[in-house]
Amino acid sequence: MAKKKQSIDLSSKELSFSEKDREYKLLCFYPDKMIVDVMVYENSKKIGLDELPFAHLPKKLKKIIKPN
Repeated sequence: MAKKKQSIDLSSKELSFSEKDREYKLLCFYPDKMIVDVMVYENSKKIGLDELPFAHLPKKLKKIIKPN
């Protein structure tokens, strides 16, 4: 049986989106857990790392990350 990928690196694609006063830059996608690691920025200042569910991403980004 084929092994599932542990994670997909998204940092080289420079994908990001804004919500409220924060900007989220996508770093890594975990298909097994359907979670995305993001770097959070507020007023162009780095706040820290966070995890978001894949379902909370905008549709445009979902199609880029997981086109199937």
